[in-house]
Amino acid sequence: MTQAKELQLLTEKIISYLNTIEDKFQEVKRTGEKGEFYSEVKPFADDVKEINDRWLKSATAWVEETMPRNLFPKQIESAHEQIEMLSVQAFYPDTSLTRFKNYLQSVRFILTTLADLLQKKTP
Repeated sequence: MTQAKELQLLTEKIISYLNTIEDKFQEVKRTGEKGEFYSEVKPFADDVKEINDRWLKSATAWVEETMPRNLFPKQIESAHEQIEMLSVQAFYPDTSLTRFKNYLQSVRFILTTLADLLQKKTP
């Protein structure tokens, strides 16, 4: 599998996790019940972290190699950190709605920008 194809699959997986994160956050806000840390929060955050760490390495290498005009390694690092925060904060009703949505929107922008670039460059 090529580096770009692997990155494309990892990016799609992260986008899928983001959808799950957003759904969980909406449910937690609606019910007011926080997730149980050891049975719910930690296993989910660990799954996200594994894919997210692989994505960071692959995305950073790809961006440094191809040097797209509108995407930079610092943005990849920032998205990586925000994904980790979101994967935990989604389970807590006291998380700021505005802050959560801003992080989510920021990460989605980076991921969709990367996915679009990959789609254009991958046959």
